[in-house]
Amino acid sequence: MNKVPVKRIALFGSTGSIGRQALEVIGSNPDKFTAEILTAQSSDDLLIMQALKYKPNIVVIGDEKKANKVKQALATTNTKVFVGENALEEVAALDCYDMMLAAIVGFAGLKPTLQAIEGGKAIALANKETLVVAGDIVMQRAVENKVPIIPVDSEHSAIFQCLIGETRNKIEKIILTASGGPFLGKKPNYLVNVKRDHALQHPNWQMGAKISVDSATLMNKGLEMIEAKWLFNLKPEQIQVVIHPQSILHSMVQFEDGAMKAQMGLPDMKLPIQYALAFPQRIPNTFPRYDFKKPNTLSFEEPDIKTFRNLVLAKEALFKGGNLPCVLNAANEIAVFAFLHNRIGFLDMTDLIERTMQHVPFIEHPRLEEYFDSDAEARNFAASLIKL
Repeated sequence: MNKVPVKRIALFGSTGSIGRQALEVIGSNPDKFTAEILTAQSSDDLLIMQALKYKPNIVVIGDEKKANKVKQALATTNTKVFVGENALEEVAALDCYDMMLAAIVGFAGLKPTLQAIEGGKAIALANKETLVVAGDIVMQRAVENKVPIIPVDSEHSAIFQCLIGETRNKIEKIILTASGGPFLGKKPNYLVNVKRDHALQHPNWQMGAKISVDSATLMNKGLEMIEAKWLFNLKPEQIQVVIHPQSILHSMVQFEDGAMKAQMGLPDMKLPIQYALAFPQRIPNTFPRYDFKKPNTLSFEEPDIKTFRNLVLAKEALFKGGNLPCVLNAANEIAVFAFLHNRIGFLDMTDLIERTMQHVPFIEHPRLEEYFDSDAEARNFAASLIKL
């Protein structure tokens, strides 16, 4: 039996929630994976610890003020240190890895991911904003370079898994499940007073601050609808969202005969991360297993779009297309940043996003440069509304 070569993984965003869990998966399977590249924006101490433990070929620290500390800490190792924002693209273009785990949060993940695609590298995509912002261009370049894009988001991983072996069968629709976040069932009079710490307490998943807030506002699900459109080549009307508070059933595909396939498991991001890294193999692990005794009830309900209007705005962007999802995403990043820094209230985030979407001129078929321009204009306008 031929031994499968070790897959060299470039972890872009190694100090975030996804990056840390991916390193656990890599560390548990040293015969299958190595961490070849690790990158962080400003978490220098954690990056140094990761580099000393996993001995990557290269690390990137985005924040130039922290470069000397990282260089000194790794001076006696064989790890090369790259510095600054442009270093991400530079390193993504190198030929020392097999697969990129794209786990940088937000718009910042787009350029390095495009660079990896140009280099013919497989992408394990945990950064949904890359496809929200410029899904048409990213997927087109992936096809041109014959690059597989394997989703890491639990919902998109579920759909990806359900579609294996179904290439000839038409999808009627996909159903993305949402936990409903920490404020499921709450009304605006409650949400007015919600603070940062409430929004960060997700009932089922351990996640970073940005995605936790997005889950609390349901924007996360809106971004996932747009991502799904591009990943699975769907029409907007083929994408549905349903609230499933237990987060056991991760998403479903309904085929044109009415049959549905779903992927189930405990809410643990290490599972879709491992699936993406090892694809097409499934490899054994010691993660906890779902027991039908707890939770013994799985429930489903419609999302409350009157209260959680972010889902309505995201749907508008999904159906209209063009640069509108890019504008939505940029405004949302500013809104979440402002909320996390106690500059605006929970419900103000939606108003900020809506006003920005109305302000930035619509472009039906943007070029890549126009996406960057739309992103910058949306950020500037959103920031000006709250005097950031």
